[in-house]
Formats: sequence, C-alpha cells, structure tokens
Amino acid sequence: MSHVIALVDDDRNILTSVSIALQAEGFLTRVYTDGLTALKAFGDNPPDLGVFDIKMPQMDGMELLRRVRETSAMPVIFLTSKDDELDEALGLAMGADDYISKPFSQRLLIARIRALLRRQELASGNGPSAAGDDNEQSRLIERGRLVMDPARHKVIWDGKDVTLTVTEFLILEALAQRPGVVKSRNQLLDVAYQDDVYVDDRTIDSHIKRIRRKFRGADPEFDAIETLYGVGYKFGEE
Repeated sequence: MSHVIALVDDDRNILTSVSIALQAEGFLTRVYTDGLTALKAFGDNPPDLGVFDIKMPQMDGMELLRRVRETSAMPVIFLTSKDDELDEALGLAMGADDYISKPFSQRLLIARIRALLRRQELASGNGPSAAGDDNEQSRLIERGRLVMDPARHKVIWDGKDVTLTVTEFLILEALAQRPGVVKSRNQLLDVAYQDDVYVDDRTIDSHIKRIRRKFRGADPEFDAIETLYGVGYKFGEE
C-alpha cells in the first residue's frame, strides 16, 4: 500500500511541483494551503507523514505540529525559508523529525521522506528488520557515554536525550559505528544523502557543527567528534 504524504504550504507552486514529484515516486499526496484546514483533515483521515511550511496563514507550521503531536507521532518534516536556529530548536523540541531549507532539492526531500518512513516502520515493528526484543537490543550502538537506537531514532549522551534530525543521526551513526576510524566528507555524504542527491561536501561541516552544539547542550565538555583538517571526521574512542 502506498504511503500518504500531507503537504501543507501556502505556496501553491511548491504544493504542485512537490506533489507531482512524490506521485512519480509512488506516493499518494494530499495538499493543503493552511494549517487549520490540514488539521481538520488529519482528524478524519491521518496521513503517514507530513511536510509542513512554517510560515502560513490561519495556523502556522509550529502550531500545526503542536496540535498534531497531541494525538499522533507521525513523522513531520519542516520546510523553512529561514536559517533560524531558534526555530529549528523549538521545532525539534516540539517533535519535528527533520528540517529542509528553501529553496530545496525535491530529490533530497524524497530521500528524507523515505528515511523517516523506514524508521517509523522499524519503530512500530513493521519494518523488515524488526525481529524481537533480543535482536532489537543487539542493534543498539553503545560507545562509552553514547547510546544510539537506530530503530527509534533515539540518542542518549551521558544519560541525557539529544534530539537530532534524520541527517544528523545518519552522520553520527556512521562515525560511531567505527570509533577512531576517519570518515571523509564524501563518505559521510554517501551515508546521509542517498539516491544520488547532489550536495556540496561542505554541507557536512555545517551538520557536524550543529551536532556538536546539540551535544554540548547536554554536556558542555563534549568533544567526542574530532576534526582531522583536510581529511574528515572521527568519533573519538572512549
């Protein structure tokens, strides 16, 4: 059965172009030009994933997310034209799963949608890798004070939760799987941006900066991700 994606944006051009791209990939789409209309529709027929613009009339994306989270854990991606770290932090704290800044690559958005749906299926026990509590436990990544649960998209550092976007999670997971081994920017791009999506390799630097900042919110002394200038990054062995 095809996944249903709800697109909520007051820009009709974005709604049309993204809807066409998603339908070409086999998704079903529902489009809404404001948050209030979308919220009413979700109550009768909830989608599998939502893509919300932040700035919209009647009800903005932040309020829509807050209301959705009262009854649903469906994955949500924010589209935003603002590079506003406060908005990102607030949205993630409220339960958003990822951010994509406008203008954006439709292929990148589709890749992020697929990644979130895979994680949702694993967390619900419907994914192809879900196979019981013993196997579930074995999939945890534990590196010193770091614990990562890929099936539930959960990160803990020194007993404290750290909220990461899908992209950030994939990058950290790649580094933590082999502590002490250096990963180049290109290797991390291959992990985080699948389906041949073109992204400048300096994008990884921005993601690493954000990951470090989030961990330092839990631990001001966090220094487990090391930079090897001109080479790449590694997760320090504890």
